[in-house]
Amino acid sequence: MTSTFARARGGRVKVRLGDADRGVVAGLLEAVADLLDPEVAAPPGADRPDEAASGPHPGDEAALWAGLEAGLAVEPPADPAVARLLPDASHDDPELAQSFRRLTEQDLRERKRGSLGLAAAAMRRRGPVVLDDSEAQALLKGLTDVRLVLAERLGIATDEDAEFLHAALAAGAGQGGEGGGQEWAKAAELYEVVTYLQEELVHTLLPSG
Repeated sequence: MTSTFARARGGRVKVRLGDADRGVVAGLLEAVADLLDPEVAAPPGADRPDEAASGPHPGDEAALWAGLEAGLAVEPPADPAVARLLPDASHDDPELAQSFRRLTEQDLRERKRGSLGLAAAAMRRRGPVVLDDSEAQALLKGLTDVRLVLAERLGIATDEDAEFLHAALAAGAGQGGEGGGQEWAKAAELYEVVTYLQEELVHTLLPSG
């Protein structure tokens, strides 16, 4: 079976996918980038005009500091798939997790979106597509993020879950059906394909010799 990726001159990576298949991959990368687009938040205190107008009182330094901390707080993403892409830094220390999220989440979202965009743009080029090192690394990271999102949507949390999904697809689950079963089958097939592409790219990028 021909590998999907192959080493080219100068350490670059040749993509052996047709235009349509590359378009599907690019679409998945772009969809995950859209999920990571941060919502525009209202300025702290904007919904509390009475408190803002009254201002702090003498001796209220502790309360003022607590208010500032609350105003700067960044809640974990409501979408479980996005939360899987932007996990808490600590499950045992909520304050540490909140501080780390406040300091790093915006930058992490931007870096992930930039990497996903770079990979998607490369996959949308007219063939033959040959990736430089930065594009290949961006594609690998992007496929990982797509796989995490699909896993969350499909309820895959363990290796056993993934094995069950593979067995269910092999048995024809969801094939020829309608509604939710058919949608599940499509998402499951995409998960299998993305997993295969990710593993192929990892193997291609391994140092030779």
